[in-house]
Amino acid sequence: MKLTLVSATALLGSAVLLSACSTPNRVEQQLGADAVIEQVTEGEYKGMYRNLYRTPPGKRQYPANCEADCYPAHQLVTCKAPAQDCQYTGPQQAPALNSGFSLQWLGHASFLVHTPDGQQLLIDPVFGQFDWPVSWAQHFAGIIKRPYTPKLSAEQLAATDAVLYSHLHYDHFSHASIHQLGTQPTYYLPLGMANYMPKGGYNVVEQAWYSNSQRGELAVHLVPAHHFNSRKLFNDDNRAMWGGWLLEHAGKTLFFAGDTGYSEHFKDIQQRYGDIDICLIPIASYHHDKDGDWYRYVHTTPEDALVAAGDLGCKVMIPWGYGNGSWLMGDVSSHSPLLRLLHMQQQLNSQVPLLILNEGGSVIL
Repeated sequence: MKLTLVSATALLGSAVLLSACSTPNRVEQQLGADAVIEQVTEGEYKGMYRNLYRTPPGKRQYPANCEADCYPAHQLVTCKAPAQDCQYTGPQQAPALNSGFSLQWLGHASFLVHTPDGQQLLIDPVFGQFDWPVSWAQHFAGIIKRPYTPKLSAEQLAATDAVLYSHLHYDHFSHASIHQLGTQPTYYLPLGMANYMPKGGYNVVEQAWYSNSQRGELAVHLVPAHHFNSRKLFNDDNRAMWGGWLLEHAGKTLFFAGDTGYSEHFKDIQQRYGDIDICLIPIASYHHDKDGDWYRYVHTTPEDALVAAGDLGCKVMIPWGYGNGSWLMGDVSSHSPLLRLLHMQQQLNSQVPLLILNEGGSVIL
């Protein structure tokens, strides 16, 4: 009888799980009068999204370039090996913005954000280096998985009000993490990304560039990024939009750039929203060999990030993408982008204040 009861319970549990997985998601689209949707309108690429500013190979130029000695050691970066397994030991003082935002860098592109009106948001949460199957394949590709910290508690996960994803790549969009977070939060996605969500009754809001959603006193804007999109290995079909996120509360703004290369879209964002209070901008994955033209086209170098922060009028810039939990895509080592950033800040005489966090670090702004 015990075996029968256990089997029945297991079957019931399986039925409930299958029922949950088949529950359709609730999807709402936000466009608005100012929305921008850049798509191919004819030919074999019809329907694919594309960047606002497009420059063919061989004609790409950038405002600043590090030509030599780009990774000098820095007295405030302590490493176990040259530019590898490091900690930033300098002061972590932010300007007195009184924005009401606070945040924690969870590593790579993931941030935990608390808003002035008491909401908890997660940006690009991937609780690990990659989502499956890349998380499985990375071992065969020789990508070493380093310890990924910190981990959020079950209570912290349950307190999440909203989740914002920037694009579909496996180090930014994770079904495994979505399953952990569950159906309680609202998921904010660029147009077309709802098609890639797991099924199970999730609440989804899709947005176009320069559209916004209102969450109480908080405005959630999707803004352009200069990148590309796919959920298929070796086939970037760009059937879903990509972007960055701008949070606005009582005139104070927090900007997350998403994966992006440098282009005029940064100036466009500043023209629409004014100078940005808090800028979260990537400084890694720009590549350093013969393929650098493509990688840099869609990923900001540290000097590109500094120029972008100037274009945006950032009152403080927090860099991300490097670190002990990141995966060295085209970078010399875990902290070479940070060393290059500190070097180029001096070379360019950048006046944008930098706030350097170590993975797991928190700040109130």
